[in-house]
Amino acid sequence: MTKRVLVVEDNELNLKLFCDLLRAHEFAAEPVRDGRDAIMRARDFDPELIIMDIQMPHVSGFELIETLKGDDALRRIPIMAVTAYAGREDEDRIRAAGADAYVSKPISLARFVQEVSALLPEAVN
Repeated sequence: MTKRVLVVEDNELNLKLFCDLLRAHEFAAEPVRDGRDAIMRARDFDPELIIMDIQMPHVSGFELIETLKGDDALRRIPIMAVTAYAGREDEDRIRAAGADAYVSKPISLARFVQEVSALLPEAVN
């Protein structure tokens, strides 16, 4: 069965890259360009993983993680943060907010797939 991944990213090129990479590994990738739409889309799409940027307009990734982890129906979904914040303190802060994995931009394709595999080990080919 195809695993569903919600991708929340405001940068169009990054959104396309992440979705294309996931689809190449046989995931059903659902793009979301605005963090304000992410909660509703997560409820409708029922993903097994959420990949999100931290620096977004309107709603920060930190706020979005907090909302997701505070929602009884969505808190079980692992979250992978993909962000330009690259310092050790940033990673610690992102993980403390509730993210299960962290990949810094610009991404390494191999690292991206490795982190997805760690969160959904039975799904990656």
